[in-house]
This record gives sequence, structure tokens and C-alpha cells, in this order.
Amino acid sequence: MLGAIADDATGAVDLASNLVSRGFRTRLRLGAPTDQPAAANGGDCDALVVGLKSRTAPLAQALASTGAALDWLVAAGARRVYVKYCSTFDSTPRGNIGPVCDLVVERLGAGPAVVAVSFPDNGRTVYQGHLFVEDRLLSDSSMARHPLTPMTDSNLVRVLGRQTGAGVALVPLTVVRRGAEAVAQAIRDIGARGLRYAVVDAIDNADLAVIAQATAQDTVVTGASGLALGLTGPRAQAAHAPPDSVRPGPRVVLAGSASSVTKAQLARAGEAGVPIFRLDPDAIRSSAAQAFERARQRFADAPGSVAIIAPARSDDPVDATSPGGAERAAALESALGGLARRFVALGARRIIVAGGETSGAVAQALAVAELSLGRIISPGVAWAFGQATVEGRATPVALALKSGNFGPESMFVDAWSLD
Repeated sequence: MLGAIADDATGAVDLASNLVSRGFRTRLRLGAPTDQPAAANGGDCDALVVGLKSRTAPLAQALASTGAALDWLVAAGARRVYVKYCSTFDSTPRGNIGPVCDLVVERLGAGPAVVAVSFPDNGRTVYQGHLFVEDRLLSDSSMARHPLTPMTDSNLVRVLGRQTGAGVALVPLTVVRRGAEAVAQAIRDIGARGLRYAVVDAIDNADLAVIAQATAQDTVVTGASGLALGLTGPRAQAAHAPPDSVRPGPRVVLAGSASSVTKAQLARAGEAGVPIFRLDPDAIRSSAAQAFERARQRFADAPGSVAIIAPARSDDPVDATSPGGAERAAALESALGGLARRFVALGARRIIVAGGETSGAVAQALAVAELSLGRIISPGVAWAFGQATVEGRATPVALALKSGNFGPESMFVDAWSLD
């Protein structure tokens, strides 16, 4: 069985959806598991993904949760471990990607580990060790102004080298194009030089397939979810069927992300006539209560309709690293999590959540611990089915937890089919 550790909830769904597309029956756990790991692999899954909230957590906390997840996965029967991080390599100069990978590699006694960051289907490619977002270097993209993890250097060898003392080298595209054995030999050579990580170029899915083949016997692989597209699972049909209980009822979008992609999705939904109820960050409680009442009235008038909750428009990104910015961001997450609970109690069973931090907050508010992956909406985004606990009752829900930067512009309008 393949075990995986993702650094946030949307990243976990991102990876799990790609595994499903490649024929892996996949189960997803949110948060470091605390149950008995022996029960985790009951024969109905080929891959087990644990989604943490470690991307921007304090390093000690990130390492502790990663270690707990790793121990659980190994006890559950994982023979290989996939450390998943964002395809824009979101991290600070000091971590957390490097230290987390160090922990996993050291604890499992693994050899040099691949660093495969490309996800071409979502416009992320690596050439000569430099990460591109569409046709721009990472440092020239909007990620350079990210409030938590501004990425101002596109050279992954350099970025990862600042986070680990274990040593990093590049496997260039010219080697990848020579095939899997050439890549495997290059990684072995990197290990022979006393280095631990091999950043590998990839500009299309064929390159990812070569990398996956080259590392097929490796105990640890690291990368974005794109690497999973090079794997081959044991099943032709791996997506779980949606339960009938999640089909009816209101449909809700909770959009906490301030990304340009999510803004475009909101604009498209507004043009299509979907109401967007905005939250005032300076009056978060009262505006959340007002947004709920307006949405509730819409659902009373049109029971199967869609409503969107999003922060008020702003051209000024919140500096989430400042005390005031962090407090406002936490208040928004809490408000959206509370709204999720209220909407489920109202009868909503299908919820799209935009943004990694928002997705974690919603999953926590709904006390959703495990999800089964269903229909893929777009690369890195899928419907997932689980049990929420609201007002003391277990309630089936379908959640689409997505990175703010993922999904088509029309997603909030036409992504509601579960089949």
C-alpha cells in the first residue's frame, strides 16, 4: 500500500484525486490520526493519504504531526511513503518542506529522495531547476506576493538547499529525456556524492511518467501531486460512488481564498446569476449571520439552488504574517467553519470550499475525519464523501476542498454533478 502525507487539506485532496485517476482506491484522513492504525487498511484501499495542517505551522508542530502520521501509515501497512507539498513549493526560507522531508527520509532510512514539483496539467513545470507557473518564473508570479509564504526565488535547488543541510542537486531535462534508467542512475550518483535530494526537471506528463518509473522502488518520494500522474494503480475504476443521501438539498460555496483564480471563479458565478454574500472582515460575526439569513431565504425560495459566501472585495491583500492580519485571517476561517455547520444543519449536503486554510477550518468545524474520493472535477480537485458531526448527529456530506489556485473559471456554476 502507498502511504502519503500532505501538508494541508486541499493538497491531500489534490494528491488523492490524482491517485484515483491512476487507478488507486484511495482513502483520505484529515489531521494526524489517533485511532488504531491496524484497522486502517481493510483491503478496500490501495493508497492512504493523511492531510495535515503543517504547511505554515510552527516547525516543531509540523514535525510532530508529520512524525505521528508517518508512524500511523507504517503501522497501517504502507510500504512506500509519498511526501506531498504544493506545486508552487510554498514555504519560508527555513522550512517547512526541507525539515519535514528530512524527518521522513531519516526515520525510514531511505536513500536519496526525488523532488518532483511539476504539475503540468495545472501549469507548473520545472526546467533547469527553475519552477514556472504557466509561462512565468515562480518569482514573477503572484506567489511572490503571497502573504504567508512569498516565493521570491524560482531555483528549487537553492530554495530547498536553504531548508536542509543534507544537500541538493539537479537532474536536468536532458537526463529525463534519456529514460527511467538514466534518471535512476543520476539519483544514485547524487546519493554517492553524499547528497540527499534530487530536484528533477519535468515539463510534461511523459516526463513525470519517466520519473515515476525511475523511482518505483524508492521507499520515499517527495513532490507535488503531479508525480502521481506517472503512477499506475491496480484498478480501472477507483472512484467511490456517491451516496444518494448527498444528492439533494442546497448547494454552498465557501470561498476564503484571495487567489486570482478564485476571484475569477467568483466573477464567473456572479455573471451567471449566482448570489454572492460577502463577509465584512471588520464586522465578521454580524456579516456572517446576515449572509446566512440571506442564503437561508434563497434556499427557502429555491431549495436546490446555489449560494456563495466570500469575503468582501479588496485590492489590498491581508498581511497574514502581521498580528492584526493573522487575527483577521483566523476570524474569517472560524466564521466560514461556523457557516459550514449551520448550512449542514439547514440541509446542505454538497459544499465547495476554496482555499487551503479555509478547507482545513471547514473540515475541522464539521468534524470530518475521513473521506472517500469520488468524481474528479478538474486536475487536483474532486468530490469526496464523508460524515460530518453537527448538533450531535452524523450527517453525510460531499465536499470539494480545493486549492484557491485550482479549478476552471466555471467551477462554482457547473461542478455540482457527483457522477
